Amino acid sequence: MNRGLLLRAFRESWAITLGLSLVLLGVVAALTFVLTKFGAQISHDMLDFERRILQAMLGAAVSDRIGPQMLQSIAWVHPVVLALAAAHALIFCTRVPVGEVDRGTIDVLLSLPVSRWQIFLSESFVWVVSGVTLLAAAFAGNALGSLGFPPDQRAAGWKTLLVWLNLFCLYLAMGGITWMVSSLSNRRGRAMTTVFIVFLAFFLLSYLAQFWPPLERFVFLSPLQYHRPYVVFLNGIGPWKDMAILFALGGVLWLAAGFIFSRRDLCTV
Repeated sequence: MNRGLLLRAFRESWAITLGLSLVLLGVVAALTFVLTKFGAQISHDMLDFERRILQAMLGAAVSDRIGPQMLQSIAWVHPVVLALAAAHALIFCTRVPVGEVDRGTIDVLLSLPVSRWQIFLSESFVWVVSGVTLLAAAFAGNALGSLGFPPDQRAAGWKTLLVWLNLFCLYLAMGGITWMVSSLSNRRGRAMTTVFIVFLAFFLLSYLAQFWPPLERFVFLSPLQYHRPYVVFLNGIGPWKDMAILFALGGVLWLAAGFIFSRRDLCTV
């Protein structure tokens, strides 16, 4: 890695990271407070349709009655929370190389006395640090939203940490997919659209599989299926296998993107 490249990446990305972090903190805090505070007012007798929607969100079979574990889980899998995490990965991981190619500055970047791997590793390091910062805001929002409740109604800290780690691994998987598309593209808008469609397809696959049985055989392809906080809050079981799958997916795609970037013929288009 290179200090100058690290500072450059941080200087160009801190504003979007800060903005999304503050939004995510507020969203998670509001969801945690509202869902836990007013959960008792929600009907305990769910319709089958409602149960399937919750099952798609939580990534695990749920009972017909709403319990505290279910309410605590929803804030970690809510579509807005996942969309904010995906948006950060989408914006950051398309900065290099496709962003530089698209705005005509890739020749200047590659003319610096550094290797392509130094550029890639420096950008990736700042991306990971920014991702930790973003999701730390979600953790803080969850803690903030839980302050108004008795300690016995709050989720155990170690369970929340496991759920946070699982979400971080999902974030890494989303980033790996984005890095791969970025390394193969020449237009940032096209790359972002492609990744958005892929993420949307994963989201729809997870949901529609609950209503159309033929899709159930393909649902394992969606990374969302490997983020299941409900199981952690309910049974206290660490999602080690799910985290390993997500980490491996993100790591393999990230490494492949690095090799493509290091060998690809790049110039201003």
